[in-house]
Amino acid sequence: MTVNEARYLSQKIMEAGEIPLLIGHFGVGKTDIAREIASQTGRKLIILVLSQMEPGDLIGLPVRDENKTKFLAPDWWPEDGNVIILLDEINRAHRSIRNAIMQLLVDKRIHNHILPEDTWIMASMNPPDENYDQVELITDPAFLSRFFILEIHPEPNEWIKWASSHNVSHEVIQFIEKYPEFLSVHEGVSLKASIKPSPRSWYKLSRVLSLLSEEDKKEYSYILASGIVGPEAAKVFVDKTISSSTPSPYEILINGDIPSQMDIHQANGLLIRLVDFISTVDDKSLETMKKNLEVISQNLVKLSQVTPKDSFEAFMRMLVNLSNTPGLKGEFCDELIRKVITSDINEK
Repeated sequence: MTVNEARYLSQKIMEAGEIPLLIGHFGVGKTDIAREIASQTGRKLIILVLSQMEPGDLIGLPVRDENKTKFLAPDWWPEDGNVIILLDEINRAHRSIRNAIMQLLVDKRIHNHILPEDTWIMASMNPPDENYDQVELITDPAFLSRFFILEIHPEPNEWIKWASSHNVSHEVIQFIEKYPEFLSVHEGVSLKASIKPSPRSWYKLSRVLSLLSEEDKKEYSYILASGIVGPEAAKVFVDKTISSSTPSPYEILINGDIPSQMDIHQANGLLIRLVDFISTVDDKSLETMKKNLEVISQNLVKLSQVTPKDSFEAFMRMLVNLSNTPGLKGEFCDELIRKVITSDINEK
């Protein structure tokens, strides 16, 4: 999702009393999102860089109180609930403070210290790939189930607008305008594939959806659902409830069941589901799809004619990134891109 989408959804998630986990490469704006939400809502922002903290920094130091031991509140502990606590680099937290983090997420407390009512919590981390230090924390289902996972991929036009207002050199801006595929690299393994639905996750999803308008539900239901109940459950949920009139990704790619009209919310939601479908499809299904490359490319060209140009271009950029994936998936995406470009030229 874009930075703007992540900002909007993070605030909605925290308004519902839940916790967003922002995942994105260094420099995509995760901390800026927290700062902007804090500024817009009049809250103080407390940033805890967990990879640099010792246990005492997080949980406070023990002292003797008559015949008992208690912990002094750490210096960052909020005095009132008008704050946002950002748990930064959460996947690099030392093993010794993981239990304290879980207690903070679950019970909104650490030892004898209870967070003030209405305190908002959000977390951030770099994507789980070979370029970053990792710990077992990010693979723990019980831990992941506490978050709405929001994966951020900066959109070129959005970044160019930001760069223009932050004194980025015109050479860099012009280069990204001409070659938007070099803005960032969308590699790494999605944590969403590890998420499984549970009664608690459906309850959390319901709390956030209750704060959205019907239009917002059409646009963001899949993003939210996939980040808390997992992509598989999210696809069925959206297909059978929010977007019951919209065909599934497989029906679009193979059968060519393309709506003659879609509003921008339906179009964006569908393209996001297509990216997720191709990103997570197994090799057996890929073999079948590879045999139908010509049909799939023609259907994608037809789809481009009923979706916003910027949205479809973003979808194609995601295919370009997937084409760099080793193995059958990379080969499939590379051939598909070539077919789509050729088919599109022939259509014109």
